Formats: sequence, C-alpha cells, structure tokens
Amino acid sequence: MAENENGAEKSEEPTAKRKQQAREKGEIARSRELNTLAILLGGTAGMLIFGAQLGSKILEVMQQNFDLPRELLYSERHMALHLLYAAKSAAEGIWPLFLVLLLAAIIGPVALGGFLFTMEPLTPKFSRLNPLSGLKRMFSVKSLVELVKSLAKFLVVLMVALFVLARAQDGLFALAHQPLEYAILSAMQTIGWCALWMACAMILIAAVDVPFQLWDSNQKLKMTKQEVKDEFKDSEGKPEVKGRIRRLQMEMAQRRMMESVPDADVVITNPTHFSVALKYDEQGNRAPVLLAKGNDHLALKIREIASQHQIILLESPPLARALYYSTELDEEIPAGLYMAVAQVLAYVYQLRQFHAGKGKRPKPLGEMPIPDDLRRDE
Repeated sequence: MAENENGAEKSEEPTAKRKQQAREKGEIARSRELNTLAILLGGTAGMLIFGAQLGSKILEVMQQNFDLPRELLYSERHMALHLLYAAKSAAEGIWPLFLVLLLAAIIGPVALGGFLFTMEPLTPKFSRLNPLSGLKRMFSVKSLVELVKSLAKFLVVLMVALFVLARAQDGLFALAHQPLEYAILSAMQTIGWCALWMACAMILIAAVDVPFQLWDSNQKLKMTKQEVKDEFKDSEGKPEVKGRIRRLQMEMAQRRMMESVPDADVVITNPTHFSVALKYDEQGNRAPVLLAKGNDHLALKIREIASQHQIILLESPPLARALYYSTELDEEIPAGLYMAVAQVLAYVYQLRQFHAGKGKRPKPLGEMPIPDDLRRDE
C-alpha cells in the first residue's frame, strides 16, 4: 500500500476533487510509449501514403542540382533562384508528412488523459534541486520499471528490425540494378513498410505501459482516511459554520416573510400556537397564496404586525393548523381547502363592508369544511 509523508496508509480511492486538483497541476496519466507509437505509426503511414510524392520531389531536386549548365554555376542570381526553387520543391514533397507527424504528436498525448493545458509544471520547484530527492527518484520502483521498459523496447524493436530486414534484403539488393527513378520510389516504399512493421512492435510495449501508467497515476492520487475526512470538511464546511449560515438564512427568510404580512387579506390563528397570513388577488387567476406562517413566538409576532396594519385576525384552529402544515411560503393553498378559505374571504369581505357602513355585521363562521387528509390535531 502507498503511504503519505506521515507514514499513513493511502487506502482510499481519490475523490473527484482530488482528481480535479491533480489535473489542474498537470498530474495526469501520460505514456511516453503511446506517444512514440503514435508518432511512429503516423510517420510510417505518411511515408506509405505520400512516399511516392516525396520520392518524386527528391528525384526532381536531384535532377535539377546534378544537371546544371556550366554558365549558371558562375551566376549568383541564377544560383539563388535555383536554390529557392529546389527548397520549394522539397517543401512540397515533405509538408504532407510533417502534417501527419504533427497530428500524431497531438493525438498521442491526448489519447490518454485528454487535452490539458496548464503552466503549473513550468513553475520552479526548489525541491527538485535536492540531491537526496534526485537519488531517491533514480533508485525508485518507477525508475526500475522505466529501465525494464527501455530494455524490452530495444530488444523487441531489434528483433523485429532484424526480421524485417531479412525479409526485405532481396528487394534492397535489387535496388542497385534498377534505374534511379524507380530505385528511389521502390526504396521509399520499402523503407515505409519496414518502418511500419518496426513501429507495430511498439504496440506490445504500449499495451503494457498504458495500464501501468493509469495504475501508477491512481496510486499517487490515493488518499488516507484522514485526508478524505479533511476534504469533506473543507467541501461541506465545518458544522458550526454551516449552522450559523443556516441561522442567518432563516433569519433573512423570516425578515422577508414579516415584511409581506401587511399585504395579507386575513391572518388565521389557532389562536396562540399558529398563525397564517393569506393573500387573494381578485384580478388574477391564482388561488389564495400563503404569505407568512409561524408557530409560538413567530405566530405572536405575525399577529402583532397584522394588528398594527389593521389586518383582520380570524380564529380558526383547524384551518390554521391545516394551512400551516400543508402550504409553504408563497405557494397556493391546496385544492382541498378552497371551500374553507372561500368562506373566510367572504366573511372578511362582509366584515370590511360592515366597518365601512355599507352592510350588516356578518354572522360568525361555524365549523370549516376541512378534508380528513389535511386535518391536523394539536
């Protein structure tokens, strides 16, 4: 098992936050063998595809350089133009191969770990100048693995190269008996196929190295139980801080709720334990909305504000409890309480008419029609 600097066992898998932090620092799995394989395969594939074009351009440049009139050799102007034309011909032949190599150099690293751009690895770290740390890295397990990989890579490529050259020796010897033009084209094809087979030898090395790099990267990111706990505390916050935040949020919500009480049409009370404030917009299509609710001390505060703003207080314990438990702030009342609340609003309207001298005093409300599923006891 891996251990951290304090000797604690790293037994826990890395969290998403740990992986993200490592990625921001550039600490992700990378395989040099995969990068080498991608470049070799890209280069050989480019050689096979564009080898004939490259060979033709090389032949053209050679013909131009070996077949010059004598008078041009002493003309600086013509020699400069000749050099420029030769460079242009060479560039036309070689740029497709360079483009393939560029794409392979990008695809190789991105294939394992994805695209990542960060300046963190370029930041100077004086710990790297420590000789003891350098010796520790030189004689580490990772260095031993890299040595074994290098030897294996050398042996595998060597054996494949000898096998390929042995199979292609007849074709290589035959080049000496071919015309120059065909010899160059045949050589380009032979070199391309030989390089391709030798590049394929790297597939075995990469197939071993990629899983190892993924495993090694995961081992480095593993965490101790204490590190997981500390990260959870940092992410979620300390209990006392979270409690204070919740209290502040609750106080702000209560303050906003109290500010909306003066807009209510009626406040229904228990009369002492519960208070709920309702608002009904006659011009809209919505059902009555609960503006505020509270119990005990908060219920008393709602009643005080309602009294200060001459909001009608109506005692109806069953309805007050039903509204308190079934409706959240700024929500419409449930359909089961439409009838009961409609009677309350009608009573409030008649009472306002009476106070304005435009009607008789309404009769006190009797028992409210509250469904059993919404009814709550004390």
